[in-house]
Amino acid sequence: MSGQDNHSIERRPDLGQGSVRIGVVALAVIATGFALWALRSILTPLALAVFLLLMIDGLARGLSQRVSWLPNAAALPVAIVIIVAIFAGAIWAVADNAAHFARQASGYSARLNALISDLATRSGFQAPPTLDDLLADASPAKVVGAVAGGLRRGGEVAVFVLIYLGFLIAARRGFPHKLHSLVSGASEGVEADRLLERIRGGVESYVWGQTIIAAIISVASGAIMGILGLQHVVFWGFLIFLASFIPVLGGAVGVLIPPLFGLLQFSNYTIPLVMLVGLELLHVAVGQVLQPRLHGKNLNIDPVAVVLSLAFWSLIWGVAGAFLSIPLTVIAMAVMAEFQSTRWIAVLLSSDGQPYPETSR
Repeated sequence: MSGQDNHSIERRPDLGQGSVRIGVVALAVIATGFALWALRSILTPLALAVFLLLMIDGLARGLSQRVSWLPNAAALPVAIVIIVAIFAGAIWAVADNAAHFARQASGYSARLNALISDLATRSGFQAPPTLDDLLADASPAKVVGAVAGGLRRGGEVAVFVLIYLGFLIAARRGFPHKLHSLVSGASEGVEADRLLERIRGGVESYVWGQTIIAAIISVASGAIMGILGLQHVVFWGFLIFLASFIPVLGGAVGVLIPPLFGLLQFSNYTIPLVMLVGLELLHVAVGQVLQPRLHGKNLNIDPVAVVLSLAFWSLIWGVAGAFLSIPLTVIAMAVMAEFQSTRWIAVLLSSDGQPYPETSR
């Protein structure tokens, strides 16, 4: 009996140390989350700039390896021009189409009133409400002001992203030397190189694989919407392309938003319903067949971790956080797998329980 008591007493310090370790990690996560939220106006454009830098770096390496007639010295400038042009084009497309939608607001309002009246009549309401009744507190001036404010903030973020990107490109050559200076010894330098390569490889694999998936979905969705006669097909295709980078919610945006606007354009429910079914079948087919083949085991993240990561980064950085949630999770898992004290978190984030089996430190 006394032996069992002594054995239990000996185990108590281990249990206490484990509880303390978990408590310290929890407090560190909370403190880090608060710091990221408090500095979101600075860190959000910086994170987007780092994301663009990784895309530029990967595209430059791809051009130098696969385009034989392009000099190696020209690969980086060409990659910069391509990525910055795509980024600027995205900002312009959003702003231009937002202004176009604002000019058509009166027509949309009349169609919404007709839809509300029809649905209310079908539901048995004697006096169907109008859009003005449903949005009594949301005057057109407030709506236009909110949209204008959002576009202004988006433009400010875009400017800061390009500024950060310019400085990151200028300083990119010194990153490996700085990292080697932070560690001591040859073995630490090798591990630092391995960590950088793992982060770069993981993020680039996800970005380019998801880019192919997003391009296929947006082009096929554009074909469906064009055949059915939806207006602004290019804008909707571009919106679906961007939304494809947001896990879970991106598919819902690509499937639901165009048919909802189809209700405002068409005088019947058949075309929007056919559009909804077609877009849903397309997303299911790509998600079940193509996406596993392209990502394979390169994206070794647990589905629960994907949802939690989306919720966390959306809460911290909003839409930008949702867009970057998967790359940030890949980076976090790669860093945490390097250290024994945090490797258990990387194990939980991974899909198969082995984030990086060769890591033993």
